[in-house]
Amino acid sequence: MEGCRAVRLFKLIIVLAALVAGSTVWWLNQSLPMAAATVDLSVDPGTSVRGVALAVRDAGVEVDPALLYWWFRLSGEARLIKAGSYELERGTTPFSLLRKLVRGEEAQRAVTLVEGWNFNQVRAALSKAEQLRPDTRGLTVDSIMTALGRPGVHPEGRFYPDTYTYAKGSSDLALLKRALHAMDKRLETAWSQRRPDTPLKTPEQALILASIVEKETGRVSDRAMIAGVFTNRLRIGMMLQTDPTVIYGLGETFDGNLRRSHLQTDTPWNTYTRNGLPPTPIAMPGKAALLAAVQPAPTPALYFVSRGDGTSQFSASLEEHNRAVNKYQRGQ
Repeated sequence: MEGCRAVRLFKLIIVLAALVAGSTVWWLNQSLPMAAATVDLSVDPGTSVRGVALAVRDAGVEVDPALLYWWFRLSGEARLIKAGSYELERGTTPFSLLRKLVRGEEAQRAVTLVEGWNFNQVRAALSKAEQLRPDTRGLTVDSIMTALGRPGVHPEGRFYPDTYTYAKGSSDLALLKRALHAMDKRLETAWSQRRPDTPLKTPEQALILASIVEKETGRVSDRAMIAGVFTNRLRIGMMLQTDPTVIYGLGETFDGNLRRSHLQTDTPWNTYTRNGLPPTPIAMPGKAALLAAVQPAPTPALYFVSRGDGTSQFSASLEEHNRAVNKYQRGQ
């Protein structure tokens, strides 16, 4: 009799265990009710497992924190939960929630820095970037460069144009540092591939020339030729006479209409009044412009003029150039 009772008790325990296990599996795969279609969850460094469970509830997920806490603990992965900013969408289950936290799948945003932009445009883009912490707001340019570890360095052209992803709440200063280091690497790579006969003496000069090439044309196929023209001029000591440097030197006073008087207004960046390269880059060059600066096309050309369709006409003599100007600029 006692043996039959023991058997029945054992079977009951098995059934109850199966029910608990089944209920647990069912709950782990059920969507967690949320106060909104998407809720933001922030897990600070050093937060306890219980604190993470409470943070999930406080973020707007309708769940008993005790259940989450025990799920995290019993999973054996509680210590692997990573701090960060997360975005939880409807359909998230306790199972997928833990997987996201363990993998550190933070909510990502992106901002694009465009080739040819100047530093003012970079700052404007960062100030509008979604949920990017504006740590540089109110800082002077000098203060920003000091914070980036480059005190006294002019910011123009120092940041590589690309699309950068970041976690929600990240610092704009941290993103700038990534772009700064990316340009360092790109410039180092380009400089290592320079032609042996280049008149450029330093990577800094290559960066300056690349920024001019970037501003002179948006057509990749013309960049090496334009770099070739400027390289030829540098080699023989001829003024570069490039409009983008003049415009850059005019700063905020430039109204979009370049006049003859502007070409005669001396600034450190006016390559019509000063020989050689300007003192700093004038914009952010991309990869193609960097390579063009150090690997210019072999050409006898000393001049070029826009054809009006995005391409350029190149000439080896002033006479040829004047004919090209008459044809493409004056319609003669």
